[in-house]
Amino acid sequence: MSFDRSIKIAPSILSADFADFGREIRAIEDQGADWVHVDVMDGHFVPNLTFGPPAVKAFRPHVKTFMDVHLMIAPVDPYIEAYAEAGADMITAHVEAGPHPHRTLQAIRATGKKAGIALNPGTPVEAVEYLLDLADMVLVMTVNPGFGGQKFIPSQIDKIARLRGMIGDRPIHIQVDGGVDPITAPLVAKAGADVLVAGSAVFKGGSIGQPQVYGTNIRAIRDAAQGLAQAV
Repeated sequence: MSFDRSIKIAPSILSADFADFGREIRAIEDQGADWVHVDVMDGHFVPNLTFGPPAVKAFRPHVKTFMDVHLMIAPVDPYIEAYAEAGADMITAHVEAGPHPHRTLQAIRATGKKAGIALNPGTPVEAVEYLLDLADMVLVMTVNPGFGGQKFIPSQIDKIARLRGMIGDRPIHIQVDGGVDPITAPLVAKAGADVLVAGSAVFKGGSIGQPQVYGTNIRAIRDAAQGLAQAV
């Protein structure tokens, strides 16, 4: 994956039809998704339980773009290799998930995968300052992790902007996850985010039978983000 700062839309399949993941993944990619975002939750680090490595392995043959696996689990280090083997292209772990996030990023990179580090809303941006040289992406959570469909937390816009300045010219993506829609997309893009995760805002109103709605939703988010981002 070559690096560029163009806006990328990464639909979260947490909002897809759980009974038909293969066709849902193909539908969002056909309708313009740049990445496929997989939210892994353990019922411990966050109050929900979702996808283990076998599920991610089952998704892999259907993903033709880029599979972005977000591990909301603790401890995280013992499971990195399993998710790498399952086919993740990017593995993102939380800075709050263990005492040695630097070692966690080293472990991800050792598998040959892209490495991301995530920040919860209450975690200051300085927590990743000395991790950036090992990171391909920093994920700023704009909701508290654990559930889809939550309301965007506006205070995180400043965090994104401060992170953008901290990154400088290093080839590191800034991803935003939580409450992203055509209203909030231009705000986070203006602050410096380039990978926008959206679940309910992409899947709402659509279905396997009406995939064009996914395309309409994806374009609305992208156009909103690019319109303000280009005016900066």
